[in-house]
Amino acid sequence: MDKLRDIETFVAVVEAGSFAKAAEGASVSAVMIGRRVTQIEKRLGGALLERSTRRLSLTPAGEEYYRYGLDMLARVRKAERLVSDGRDYATGKLIVSCSSSFGRHHVAPHLIEFMRANPDVSVSLNLSDRVVDLMRLGYEIGIRTGPVLDANLVVIRLAPCRTVVVGTPAYLARHGVPKTLDDLAQHNCLAYNEHGGQPRGWQFQSDGQPVVVKPTGNLTSNDGAMLTRWALEGVGLAWRPEWQVARAVAAGEAVTVLDFHAVPNQDIVAVYPPQNPVPAKIRLFIAWLRTVYGQPGYWVGMDHE
Repeated sequence: MDKLRDIETFVAVVEAGSFAKAAEGASVSAVMIGRRVTQIEKRLGGALLERSTRRLSLTPAGEEYYRYGLDMLARVRKAERLVSDGRDYATGKLIVSCSSSFGRHHVAPHLIEFMRANPDVSVSLNLSDRVVDLMRLGYEIGIRTGPVLDANLVVIRLAPCRTVVVGTPAYLARHGVPKTLDDLAQHNCLAYNEHGGQPRGWQFQSDGQPVVVKPTGNLTSNDGAMLTRWALEGVGLAWRPEWQVARAVAAGEAVTVLDFHAVPNQDIVAVYPPQNPVPAKIRLFIAWLRTVYGQPGYWVGMDHE
């Protein structure tokens, strides 16, 4: 601890420009400060300061000692802050995986404020509509919508969400409102596909039991935002997450149908590999997103185009 005190003393002298001014900040005499600096020089075997009646100046050795001293004091202050703030002080790089559309509209816009609140955290946001293997690819956290099939991951609910069938009032006026799941066969269903393959089935529930309907229509895409755009242009019906259509529905630009059959457990979740303790950067990031998504009217107020 004496060496740390010596470094603090020397840095204070350099920054104050004199023994007397450094002594004022340390509540000791200028003579005592001078003796401490002399002891440092004796221990190191060389002069750190050139003294004159008017000013102090650094020798080359003193400049090096001062530079390393500043770095060491900064590290000590950071270590003390980590301990005093407990486990809720986040540091390090956070590698995040998320689907493209959700990530662009509901993760990326909030990263800057998160990092301002946690200045020692950097974030790498990686967008892909494929469900990636977090552990194998080195991701620390994933933000997902819908059920999580990997039982090896910890799942934290960020916000509730359903997937609904949506169309414009004009489309429904022309083609009728579907009353049953069977009625979907009479509609142009805008379906999601992967790499030009078969359209993915639409999931519902009937009498509490899961039901999968194979959609038929003249347009498919592997981009969910495109399906939403087509639906809002009146081309057909789309099976989309509520977060993506909430604003249009609130504005009367779109209407949801077959709500009675909507699957309820399509939540927005954070997933990460199990670990103990969970790093603060992960816990605080999850808490940040939960707070953002929990704001009244958040989903209605967001533009998803």
